[in-house]
Amino acid sequence: MRSTSRVFPVTRLRRNRADDFSRRLVREHQLSVDNLIYPVFVLEGEGKREPVPSMPGVERLSIDLLVEQAAELVELGIPAVALFPVVEAEQKNSSGSGAWNSDGLAQRAVRALKKAHPGLGVITDVALDPFTTHGQDGIVDNDGYVLNDVTIEALVNQALSHADAGADIVAPSDMMDGRVAAIRNALESAGYVNTRILAYSAKYASAYYGPFRDAVGSADNLGKGDKATYQMDPANSDEALHEVSMDLAEGADMVMIKPGMPYLDIVHRVKHELQVPTFVYQVSGEYAMHMAAAENGWLDGDAVMMESLTAMRRAGADAILTYFAVRAARLLKQPHGQR
Repeated sequence: MRSTSRVFPVTRLRRNRADDFSRRLVREHQLSVDNLIYPVFVLEGEGKREPVPSMPGVERLSIDLLVEQAAELVELGIPAVALFPVVEAEQKNSSGSGAWNSDGLAQRAVRALKKAHPGLGVITDVALDPFTTHGQDGIVDNDGYVLNDVTIEALVNQALSHADAGADIVAPSDMMDGRVAAIRNALESAGYVNTRILAYSAKYASAYYGPFRDAVGSADNLGKGDKATYQMDPANSDEALHEVSMDLAEGADMVMIKPGMPYLDIVHRVKHELQVPTFVYQVSGEYAMHMAAAENGWLDGDAVMMESLTAMRRAGADAILTYFAVRAARLLKQPHGQR
């Protein structure tokens, strides 16, 4: 930090804090609707909505209702949605082959969203866990170990099916080694030169994912299993830089750090050391904690929501995937909505 000879009372740092106008003028980091991505859960059927008990205010929606909801997202100016399918049990198997069904739930949802709202960015999740009977993100051997190279073949098929459906961004969240290069090569060969890859490059084996697994229906399949053999150890930081660097070299256009607030040191390192488009996922467990505290009157829900999102921007996040996106966007539309 640059040394300074400023001393009190010549320098009073509270001067610029004295009024709202000056606080706004000297604010170092801004949160805007342009920084928000809204994760959505889609299920089969028509006119169907199901609340997610562990995520108050979040619902699984059938495609028709999702398209209706997307109209508000467009009106609010939210740039993109991240799509997560809720797959019915009979559509799951050990290989997750339903993931690349051209008429699958995710693929139909992409087509419907792009037809109704062509300017809304659609990001698709590339991972097998919603489609497998064991709940792992890849194909497993007889001992339950996730096979890297065999899984990559499946992920390529899944990513291509999403691109065929019209996805703007495919987001491999599986943490297999080498999958970004394989997906990039396949997209280029198929002519999808502008289909972007958002790589979940530093996805940690976190305990914060529980409500999400409930929402997509993979928690029961996973049971007491974990994903420590492919997701990152929460104790590691340097390893995240290696992961991100490898994914960028393989063709990633932007990278994701997941979870959010417990890993803002990783966000900061990636953004400031590598200077690349850096996204962060404020995951289901973070959302659930905020909502539980707010509903019990322990915290001001809107205030801590905006503070947490601003903290992610301050750490270096260019975009934030958050279940608060709609609520935050509504606040940001109000005069002086930036907190």
